[in-house]
Amino acid sequence: MKMNAIEVKKVSKVYGAVKALDEVSLEVKQGEVFGLIGPDGAGKTTMYRILCTLLLPDSGTASVDGYDVVGQMKQIRRRVGYMPGKFSLYQDLTVEENLRFFATLFGTTVEAGYDSIKAIYSQIERFKDRKAGALSGGMKQKLALSCALVHQPSVLLLDEPTTGVDPVSRKEFWDMLSGLKERGITIVASTPYLDEVKRCERVAFLDNGQVRGTGTPEEILDRFADVFNPPSIDHDQGGKVQEENVIEVEHLVKAFGRFHAVDDISFGVKRGEIFGFLGANGAGKTTAMHMLTGLNQPTSGTGRVAGYDISREHEQIKQHIGYMSQRFSLYEDLTVKENIRLFGGIYGMSDAEIARKTDELLTRLEFAEHKDDLVASLPLGWKQKLAFSVSIFHEPDIVFLDEPTGGVDPATRRQFWELIYEAADRGITVFVTTHYMDEAEYCDRISIMVDGKIKAMGTPDELKQKYNQPDMDHVFTHLARQATRSSD
Repeated sequence: MKMNAIEVKKVSKVYGAVKALDEVSLEVKQGEVFGLIGPDGAGKTTMYRILCTLLLPDSGTASVDGYDVVGQMKQIRRRVGYMPGKFSLYQDLTVEENLRFFATLFGTTVEAGYDSIKAIYSQIERFKDRKAGALSGGMKQKLALSCALVHQPSVLLLDEPTTGVDPVSRKEFWDMLSGLKERGITIVASTPYLDEVKRCERVAFLDNGQVRGTGTPEEILDRFADVFNPPSIDHDQGGKVQEENVIEVEHLVKAFGRFHAVDDISFGVKRGEIFGFLGANGAGKTTAMHMLTGLNQPTSGTGRVAGYDISREHEQIKQHIGYMSQRFSLYEDLTVKENIRLFGGIYGMSDAEIARKTDELLTRLEFAEHKDDLVASLPLGWKQKLAFSVSIFHEPDIVFLDEPTGGVDPATRRQFWELIYEAADRGITVFVTTHYMDEAEYCDRISIMVDGKIKAMGTPDELKQKYNQPDMDHVFTHLARQATRSSD
């Protein structure tokens, strides 16, 4: 019978008035792949930080490999590898410098730990002199995992490690985890992706600081289907799409030296359309979006957004669009109401209009009681709904959404898409990138970029039929695996 690698007994942790963990108990067997899942603000990150001795519990006990998290920190830190939710490496250090730094922290060397990371690190070793900040999402993952493994830990803690990473790279990452399990490493991972949840042997569902259930993925996903598999949204796709194009692109190119990040793309987007702009990390999506939003200038080709030329009239474009980046874009040290007022002023709205629409927005989002809360105190899902609502506060012609739901649980993502549909019904064109393929199914039309080019375009049903695939995840994987250039 396998021993327990992790034992948690009635652990609680309080931050002011917030009870992040409320008498949590769980056990993880040695060599097990265990999922710690739950909605935003459930307490998962607090649990990870206690297990790797970055936080002390207020009450209860926890042990890793038999060592107590309070009294035996040094022993635990030698045995644990930790990948936090946000990219944890040094962006301005090279790949090799990051790896050597982490080896030094644990009193070892890259050479001594090389055999333990060879299968993963060998995939990025040719980029060892490149700064970490210049790597694609998939490559950053591999580097972070290599740094977490260089001291040969027996337990690996992964706090949503694949957020913001394309489906193909996510599958590759979990294949790597399967290889680590074969070496006897215990893995605890949290993830908002259901396909990743299903790759765990057992999962614990954490909600509001309490464990609601533990069991196989199938048991937990079925028992809590309202959270993990909410009903699909009933929406008349294309119901209010107009014939007029609000985005027109012809032979657009963006070159960095000899490298063409965007390589001769042409397409149009209609008013009121929800247009999905998909592609693997490094395919050119964000570069193309930066040209359309006036943040970057094309090398060649033409484009018009809301009637304005992207090469000459980018300032006018910025006045007629909304933009929500994949990195949260509001001011966390301002309150909800202060953020709304600030962006309303930036968009040139009058004080009276800002006041009227602020009250309407707070009521619609059910945020009225939280209008004076600092944005930093809000759960991630709330922040993202607020950021989206602020991005269309001035009723723009088009809103650009760059992976807006990264790291958000399924129920919250569904609520976010209800807001997107409401905006489209008001005639706002939605241009969205996403790595959730169930969200691709919600779009009126989709383009998929591969190697800087648009490889496919059509409605979800048209693409599934054309490529004879059962869903958009399979369509995306089929096309993305045809890439020939490195994402870096």
